[in-house]
Amino acid sequence: MLNYIWAGLIVLSLLFATVSDVGDLTRDTYRNGQAVPLAVEFPGGYDSGAPRQPATIRLDSTALGSFYGLDAPLAVQETYTGTLLQTEAGGRELRFAADADLPGLLATIRDETNPRDQVLQGELGGGELTAPEADSLGAAGVEVLNTTITFAPVRFAKMRAISAAALEFAEVAVEIALGLIGVLALFLGLMKIAEQAGIVYALVKLVRPLLKPLFPGIPDGHPAMGMIALNLAANIFGLGNAATPFGIKAMEELQTLNPERDTATDEMAMLLAMNTASVQLVPPVLLIALIGLEINEVYFAIVFTTAASLTVAILTAKGLSKLRRYRESDPRRPENLATFTPALSPEAAGASASGATSSPDA
Repeated sequence: MLNYIWAGLIVLSLLFATVSDVGDLTRDTYRNGQAVPLAVEFPGGYDSGAPRQPATIRLDSTALGSFYGLDAPLAVQETYTGTLLQTEAGGRELRFAADADLPGLLATIRDETNPRDQVLQGELGGGELTAPEADSLGAAGVEVLNTTITFAPVRFAKMRAISAAALEFAEVAVEIALGLIGVLALFLGLMKIAEQAGIVYALVKLVRPLLKPLFPGIPDGHPAMGMIALNLAANIFGLGNAATPFGIKAMEELQTLNPERDTATDEMAMLLAMNTASVQLVPPVLLIALIGLEINEVYFAIVFTTAASLTVAILTAKGLSKLRRYRESDPRRPENLATFTPALSPEAAGASASGATSSPDA
């Protein structure tokens, strides 16, 4: 079911991007091929033969807002630093500085037309070069070129953005999956040792009085209770990577108590809710790594909000399980349990068999 949801979200996002991009083309949002008015100042004087020279770019916010069909002036800075280049074809190209703080519309043009360098650039048109007269102190005025600039066309910006994001997060997903291999191997190995040594079953006896009201469908002595305790403890102490294999193992153990393989039981739903909204007595390691000692400023807020979220999660899971609609679809309905025999997982069965073999009565 989850795969269908993800597929539906992807299709909807692509459909939205297509409709939005077609709308941009219809409205000519980016004014493709049209010349944008601006003024270029040359503090050191204009040299028509120089291959490149520094320049100061002035944009009129009101004129730009009107040019792009906006109801208000475009929020641009009064001046930008840039460089005027002479191209091999004999034309002139104006480049804004790489750190230029551009408004959304111009930033989109920059990102779409020059994604590698992240620099807004365009072909400079003709214009009149004026040199103001010297001031009263005899200082020479700044030469100003009143001209236009034409940016490269922008088409299907949102579609490209979604495609780039999909590829980027696909790479992130692979990195996360590979990074979890070592963690899963370590903690699954520790769980195997704990099962063989009987530690899990001792933990079951210890936590059963606390967790039994939340997981009434788990029989006495079943290893699922121990795995749930380990999962919740790892979450409480901020060990997210350790909680993952414990949670997976807990779900596997709960599945052995499930008469219907394609429907989650109330215990599974409760574990998922508690695991998602677990209280954090120790902040997550990643958060500590990101903000360091500043974690102390938000510690009590983390504890309070996670405790509140855990309370809401438990009450919601319990409340929904009481509704008739969910009771009728519960895999552990009386008619199902009448013909169902719970089975231990292969690991738990092996541990039980080993314990029986080594007992004095065997």
